[in-house]
Amino acid sequence: MILLRDYYEILDVTRDASQDEIKRAYRRLAKKYHPDLNPDDPDAEQKFKEATAAYEILSNPEMRSRYDKFGHAGVDPQAGNNGFGGFNDIFDDIFDIFGGGFGSYSQRTRKTGPMKGSDLRYNLNIDFREAVFGVEKEIQFRRSETCSHCHGSGAEPGSHVHTCPTCNGTGQVRYAQQSPLGQFIRVGTCNECNGSGEIIEEKCSVCSGSGQEIKNKRLKIKVPPGVDNDSVISLRGEGEGGLRGGPPGDLYVYISVNEDPVFKRQGNNIYIDVPISFVEAALGAEIEIPTLDGIEKFSLKPGTQTGTQFKLKGKGVPNLRGMGKGDLYFTVEIKVPTNLTEKQKKLLQDFAAESGEDYEEKREEKKGFFNRVKDAFN
Repeated sequence: MILLRDYYEILDVTRDASQDEIKRAYRRLAKKYHPDLNPDDPDAEQKFKEATAAYEILSNPEMRSRYDKFGHAGVDPQAGNNGFGGFNDIFDDIFDIFGGGFGSYSQRTRKTGPMKGSDLRYNLNIDFREAVFGVEKEIQFRRSETCSHCHGSGAEPGSHVHTCPTCNGTGQVRYAQQSPLGQFIRVGTCNECNGSGEIIEEKCSVCSGSGQEIKNKRLKIKVPPGVDNDSVISLRGEGEGGLRGGPPGDLYVYISVNEDPVFKRQGNNIYIDVPISFVEAALGAEIEIPTLDGIEKFSLKPGTQTGTQFKLKGKGVPNLRGMGKGDLYFTVEIKVPTNLTEKQKKLLQDFAAESGEDYEEKREEKKGFFNRVKDAFN
């Protein structure tokens, strides 16, 4: 398992740091660890990459908000672009820091072809028994989809789309810049077409040229038996729509489970406390145990002590992978009776005497013990 470092820790800033503080921290680390200033030093290159990745997220308010809420999972760049952006904007800041580009890092190009849509996260709250036995839920959320009017082209139907004359359809322009280290070539986004490589004669009246529109989406999802807090259901292709004909992103449904008033869950095992009377504990009895499937009868042996734990095998939560069930553990607790009648008190005193226990003498012994404890503290 790969452990990812905290982005705030990498930049050595607090979680409430301002954008200016974040940018200053990144400038300092970029100047210190840039590969062109530390040739043949893999450690410096790795630190530079870490700082760049951290700055990419924390300098973007939307990405930073996702990171603060969900951690690395909220900005995971796996499965293509995922709508979390690339490193191109970061390199613009590197150019600003050094007054120009650096070697191979200045040769990056911006994608103008199909791009996968962003992944989405949906938080679903379910009841304890729904998590145990599974349930079908309908969810509703908003997402971007390919514009139904222009079919993603961004152009009003019937209008023309031309290749950008400034960048010749590449979406980028190159600039030569002088710095103390010599001349460097900077590759930047074309301002004429905003990186698309195309000039739209008349923008779509529905999506205003973006090629996408926001729609409400309803989905029925099956929650399998055995899910728990932080279980994730992956729905491929149900995320944001792709750009320029790219595939849609994915939808990740994160499960949270309400607590049950009776059962406590740990993994696939469940735990309960069962109250019993003094008589049941002393003489033994057949008691009723609540389980997920109903009431089970259980025979207590005479002399059962309070706090004793028992197990009912296979009466726990189904394994999420369909391989058996956990167990149910119950702990008996002897409930001491209150508001005894005079007859009940007399019977208990007779019981103590029969057991060779002098009730009054025991009370005096305990009183003397607590007096000695009190004297020790004084």
